[in-house]
Amino acid sequence: MAYDPPLAGVEILDLTAGPITAVGRLLADLGAHVTAVNLAGVTADDTVGPNIDGVPIGTAINRHGVPTVEIDTSTPAGQRSWVTMLAAADILIENTPPGSAAEESLAVKQIHADHPSLVILSISDFGRDTRYGNWQATTPVLHALTSELSRSGIPGQAPLVPPSADLPYHVAAAQAAFFTLCVFLDRLRTGTGDLIDFSVLEGAMQTLDPPFGTAGSAAAGVPISEQQRDWVAEQQRYPIIKCKDGHVRMCVLAKRQWQGMFEWMGRPEEFADPKFNSLRERFASATLFGAIEQFCSDKTRADLELAGQRHGVPTAAVLSLAEALSTEQVAARGFFREAELSPGLTAPVPVGVVEVDGYRASSLNFDTSQHQRLRDAPMLTARDRAGLGLPLEGLRVLDLGVIVVGSDTGRLFADLGADVVKIENSAFPDGLRISLTRMTQAYAAGHRNKRSIGIDLRSDGGRALAHQLVAQSDVVLSNFKPGVAAALGMDFAALQQINPGIVVVDSSAYGPTGPWAKRLGYGPLVRAAAGFTKLWTYPDDPDAFCDTVTVYPDHVAARIGALSAVALLLRRERSGRGGSASIAQAEVMLSHLADDIAAEVLTNRGHAPDDQPAHDAPWGVFPGAGDDTWIAVTVRDNADWSALCAVIDRPDLGADVELRSPAGRHRQRARLDEALSAWTSRRTPADAMARLQAAGVPAGAVLHAVEVPTWDYYVERRAFREELHPHGAAPFMMENVQIHADLIPDPLLGQAPLLGEQTREVAAELLGLDDDKIEELIARGVLEVPAAAAHSGR
Repeated sequence: MAYDPPLAGVEILDLTAGPITAVGRLLADLGAHVTAVNLAGVTADDTVGPNIDGVPIGTAINRHGVPTVEIDTSTPAGQRSWVTMLAAADILIENTPPGSAAEESLAVKQIHADHPSLVILSISDFGRDTRYGNWQATTPVLHALTSELSRSGIPGQAPLVPPSADLPYHVAAAQAAFFTLCVFLDRLRTGTGDLIDFSVLEGAMQTLDPPFGTAGSAAAGVPISEQQRDWVAEQQRYPIIKCKDGHVRMCVLAKRQWQGMFEWMGRPEEFADPKFNSLRERFASATLFGAIEQFCSDKTRADLELAGQRHGVPTAAVLSLAEALSTEQVAARGFFREAELSPGLTAPVPVGVVEVDGYRASSLNFDTSQHQRLRDAPMLTARDRAGLGLPLEGLRVLDLGVIVVGSDTGRLFADLGADVVKIENSAFPDGLRISLTRMTQAYAAGHRNKRSIGIDLRSDGGRALAHQLVAQSDVVLSNFKPGVAAALGMDFAALQQINPGIVVVDSSAYGPTGPWAKRLGYGPLVRAAAGFTKLWTYPDDPDAFCDTVTVYPDHVAARIGALSAVALLLRRERSGRGGSASIAQAEVMLSHLADDIAAEVLTNRGHAPDDQPAHDAPWGVFPGAGDDTWIAVTVRDNADWSALCAVIDRPDLGADVELRSPAGRHRQRARLDEALSAWTSRRTPADAMARLQAAGVPAGAVLHAVEVPTWDYYVERRAFREELHPHGAAPFMMENVQIHADLIPDPLLGQAPLLGEQTREVAAELLGLDDDKIEELIARGVLEVPAAAAHSGR
């Protein structure tokens, strides 16, 4: 069967400019017909570099294959064209600055009133419904205000801005695209669109390294907000170890991984005590880390990778970006393809971050202009809605996911109204469960609003029950190592025989094919193998790797998976059949570096890079008054520079002719940093931020995780709420609002379940089993309930 792009037939008008054009790129690659509209007086002239031969590479990649139309609504012909386009569109995307003449000219609320079936995604850095709407953002400012920056870098030094110039926008784009498709899916059955007020800051906070979201296994159930910065412990979580020809990163967290490491090292007597099976004991050892370093010192990266995989110790070489791009895995997967970004300017670009039905989902692979439009949802209209106003009501999702990617993908569906049933078993518990009897904040955050059924998928009876659930479901999610789902009879090939309309989404470290497909992968190891870790260093200390704490790209990979599932559900409304999607976390990460990769290749081929500095000056993170307090401050242009000089009361700098141009400021960067530091170091970051933002200068206090829920901005946006859990020691701080839109309420208050907590309920309701049969299956171990309830009859 020929490839059928999931979003074919969906018409999108995209008025955005700048890095958030990444939203349109994601939707175009999934098959939507995206038209970039340059609307006179509305669309900004904001491009994304680096610039090669005068071409902004980031913008060229995001707009590749996307047709552009010019419209001037001040003319009668232009007005008629615009009204006609709006009437024919399904989705409108815009990012006019709040309070600007462009926002007033576009009049998006009037468009919403005139075209009530249109789904409108209105993007701004700080949202439109708070007193922060006019604040200014740049990448460092967003990193600061999400709290991610407080966890990046070496304690005692200035926090380190992560690599990828537009990373907060890239991750927020995935969330924005997912939300938009969810609202559109519901519009197909209700006939009513909505206006989404999307904040890039909130999207980045929830999707890059959320302070109150799910945390990685190394956090041992301790929420990020309660973790203390400990550089030694951070290096031990996923240690980066010097070897003969560079560095490798290892994962020695689980008991089995330590036992593999112990065997690999030759069973040294010094570490034979069973106490070393405990992660806490290993972290506390004064000699273990040094012994592992000594063991690795005379071995090459390649030797350590192979031996580590053989002993069950996940190991990845720390590669440069160039090395990562030349690996056999990247070559085998065909993730990059040459594309003409401008006449005479051809460079490698990603061929989509999702594989659909085994095909790369990319506009490079199909023509989206000749597909039938989606006008209603014949399959969804037959589904009952609970009347909660949530867009995914009536859908059922089976969640086999584990750790961060797994938990987040299902939770996104659950928060938006889907019935999400987590299938699990205590023989192979989710690594995010630190205990089977008590609840941690991380697990509560990742699995709220879900139900849990304990099923042994290794047994024939368990698989048969799971298949009965599949027959009644819409989506199955997993993030096992490739091959595991097939062994359990839960892969797409098996499930489509049971339910031809089923959508199956899987996520893995390196993808389902290629020589690395079955490598054990964790986010930090994927970062090392994809070249990201090597970039996440201070310029003057390239061996002090600083990406140990954050869990990127897990959360954004979850959004890509959820986005793919909804796209396939939309295709099901058109075709009646389901489909499969696969996401490789390494490729998601490489897509965020696409413009840098293309620019380097072009430069090496002799094309001319722009000789302007990457950023104006001053631009960076500066000390505040007090211990470990910092503020991100960025000057973008001459207007920002003049405003900054006024705020810090330095008219002498403002009058300096040398400093009246970006080039001059760049030459004096050290002098300007010193002047700004002298001013910021006498003020709290909150005070300095308020003064600078009032003058229009992008600035953001580096928030610590615990400070995020109480900052006025997040309070106004209802971003967090506290929840009590019967199996938790204290109230949990949780994310709250997902979609800011007129018709969509806050997420439900369903608490994360213990393993098998709803086994009896789901078995009776969905599997049609009576009490006696349920008890028999529990006794045989085919079904499972929480230990305390095993004989209670509840």
